[in-house]
Amino acid sequence: MKRLDLIQVEHSTKVGDLCPAFEPNVTEDCMLYVDGEPVGFYISKMPEKMCKLADLANVELSSKNVPKSMMGRSAGQRDESVNVVQQYSTILGSVPPRPHNRRPYPTISSVHGNKKSQTFIKAMLLLAKESEQLIAELLPEQHAKQVALFKDVPAKWRFGNLFTSSISNYNISAPFHRDTGNIVGAVNVIICKKHNSKGGDLHIPDYRATIGQQDNSILVYPAWRNVHGVTPIVPTHEGGYRNSLIFYPLKAFKGLQ
Repeated sequence: MKRLDLIQVEHSTKVGDLCPAFEPNVTEDCMLYVDGEPVGFYISKMPEKMCKLADLANVELSSKNVPKSMMGRSAGQRDESVNVVQQYSTILGSVPPRPHNRRPYPTISSVHGNKKSQTFIKAMLLLAKESEQLIAELLPEQHAKQVALFKDVPAKWRFGNLFTSSISNYNISAPFHRDTGNIVGAVNVIICKKHNSKGGDLHIPDYRATIGQQDNSILVYPAWRNVHGVTPIVPTHEGGYRNSLIFYPLKAFKGLQ
């Protein structure tokens, strides 16, 4: 696998800005390095077992079996009158306290209590564990580091071994943000399912890097480290979509009982 050194550049991007369209400039399998240290990797097509699990999770998510938080916005365009698509998301695993919603305590996603969602949950959990195995193979030092970072995260708050939570974002182009709630030093996993659409790529302005999010691609990256956003998702045919299956580690669950 080739090595890609990410070099810091100046930019004026701010948290909350919409991510404009950029053509991907990272499209080949590569190990990602910053300041000489490996920080993640990108694979344009996952191993076959992971592809099958992602296919199953994707089908289940789009079915009536899985509860979803529905949205009705455009897929990241500045002109809200064009390219309006269906958008929704589903969270699995641990959900941190949300005092502004009058819930000052952590909980497990209510989706876990839905009997019809069990196939989706199992597929996602197996996908998380396969992702962890891939991290162990390609980034053994990072895997060991994340295991150590999770020593004070109780088993009941874990989704797999290296993550606390998962979110599936269907047709959602996130504006520029940084995952400040994540455990510093840990990595996220972003798996993409894509059909009859373009865009929906991850842009990191610190490095002028736009990472292609092809169908069945996987990106492992420390999302706490940099501001990043998702380019507009543009369906090329009716029913086109981009769905991201994400596993992430929240620091809110370190030290909880």
